[in-house]
Amino acid sequence: MPFVANFPLFCIVLTLAGSVTTSVLNGKNAFRLNTVIISLCLVMNFSLLVYLVTNPQQITYMMGHFPAPWGNETRFGPLEALVATVFCFVMLVSLISGKTDIFEDVKSDRVNIFYVMINLLMSSLLALVYTNDLFTAYVFVEINTLAACAVVMAKENGKTISATIRYLIMSLLGSGLFLMSIILLYDLTGHLLMVNIHESLVQLMSGGDYMFPVTIIIGLMSVGMAMKSALYPFHTWLSHAHGSATTASSSILSGLVLKGYIILLIKVYYRVIGIEIASQMKVLNILFIFGVFGMIIGSIDAIGETHIKRMIAFSSVAQMGYIYVGISLGTEAGFVAAVFHIIMHAITKPMLFSAAGGFAGASGHKYHFDQLKGAGYRNPIAAVAFVIGSLSMIGIPFFAGFGAKYYLSTAALTNPGKMWFVFLALAISTVLNAVYYIRALGCIFSREGVEDLARHKVSKSYTVGMSVFIVANIALGLFYQKIFDILSLGLQFF
Repeated sequence: MPFVANFPLFCIVLTLAGSVTTSVLNGKNAFRLNTVIISLCLVMNFSLLVYLVTNPQQITYMMGHFPAPWGNETRFGPLEALVATVFCFVMLVSLISGKTDIFEDVKSDRVNIFYVMINLLMSSLLALVYTNDLFTAYVFVEINTLAACAVVMAKENGKTISATIRYLIMSLLGSGLFLMSIILLYDLTGHLLMVNIHESLVQLMSGGDYMFPVTIIIGLMSVGMAMKSALYPFHTWLSHAHGSATTASSSILSGLVLKGYIILLIKVYYRVIGIEIASQMKVLNILFIFGVFGMIIGSIDAIGETHIKRMIAFSSVAQMGYIYVGISLGTEAGFVAAVFHIIMHAITKPMLFSAAGGFAGASGHKYHFDQLKGAGYRNPIAAVAFVIGSLSMIGIPFFAGFGAKYYLSTAALTNPGKMWFVFLALAISTVLNAVYYIRALGCIFSREGVEDLARHKVSKSYTVGMSVFIVANIALGLFYQKIFDILSLGLQFF
């Protein structure tokens, strides 16, 4: 077994250890240590990705070399390594660009606790990507939930506490449904490892039996993850959480936290149930309906919003719809399109939230459109990032979002029964995307009634972070075919 096979475990353990160490440091040192830890994780995951692309294979790693049920195991190929690399990259850049806001919005004696939670979040996200054990996944789902709640509540004011309670209630409902489905699966198969569960299910269902109970189990799991990832109609908590959280918290919540649950659900469909069985289930049709409505209603809600962060949050609801539509096609092309959209959204949406934070910082910490007039001139780097992010979300060629919509369109061709619904939803959603992003751009570049257009001083960390986000988005828009090829390769070993 190659040495790089140890890297997933190293990353999970390193971030867990980091959460302990940062708890005894002051805010600045906690930031430095956190930056080093996530940078190391980025390097390790990227090294693993390079190895698995050049040596295509699936690696199963038993922790401590103890087989189940006494031990745990990770299982990964190019797809998991790519997703983990993107997650580490986005986490690192989001924290760098949001450093100033973190130190301004969070009480000085609790900044280190913020980074404790960030390390726990990073550890849980990597575990969800790499684990091959459902109960381990549940444990890290709960760690992720609690850490995300703490990150949202970092400001510690009335609005953030209220938003956190909304998020916690909905998230715990989702976790409960997920746990129930695991219990039922264990009762049915006697296994917790994903591969072992799949083998048992194939045997049980070979005679045409057990389709109904398995459908119920997967339905519970799907609804649970839909709640946690803000799929319509379970999205009501999302805008409140984003509207009151720090800029970095919003970037991480939208770009990473929501995606971890979806990656886990994709693993369940593909690895636990099997694509052949999953495609026969009515659950996918229900997810398809929710996804289509999410694409349209999320965009409509964004049009009616005047708070820029809440507008971007409703845009995330629409993007969750895109991802779930890809999953619900029940084809390999649909799953690849969904994962590609996850990567695109993970890179683009934190950039938009960071840009919104930059506009607010240059406008007296105001977030409503009528208070942000001229903000694009006061913070040019945020303006450039917001323009590129908007064009990407609309789906303009040469930007990341174009590739995501293109692959979803081509994936729809593999499911003739849903094809025209996908095309129609894409067309309507794209037009609506253009409406609310163009309105936002018109506001931030408006000179009407604005006397002060002097440039606002921004930190070096913000400039560096936003510049990296801009380059990454354009690179993904130009070289999306290479990412798609890695995902297609990875799905063969998924």
